[in-house]
Amino acid sequence: MTNTNTNRIAELNDLCRKAMGVTGRLFQTEGIEALPLPVQSAIREKVETFGSFNEDNDPHGEHDFGSFEHEGERIFWKIDYYAPDLEHGSENPADPKQTVRVLTIMLALEY
Repeated sequence: MTNTNTNRIAELNDLCRKAMGVTGRLFQTEGIEALPLPVQSAIREKVETFGSFNEDNDPHGEHDFGSFEHEGERIFWKIDYYAPDLEHGSENPADPKQTVRVLTIMLALEY
């Protein structure tokens, strides 16, 4: 994949995180859903504002994964790329017409 495509994917993933549910689909696991609503909201805000990308958590430069601590719990989030039918992977994650992004937020122990 070219650097241009990687940069475009990172931009689209950042937009997906920052406009949760608008530019992609949002999925929260059972563990997240079981938390009180204010805690869920605080976790989603941390996902939206996440900026601690480095070689360990973002080796491909796509901004598609992150982790952080919240109230003693390790939280993971990740973005997967699907074709518009949501049954197959996207052939080109740099093209928003060919890609539906699904942002999943989970407790690390659910991974």
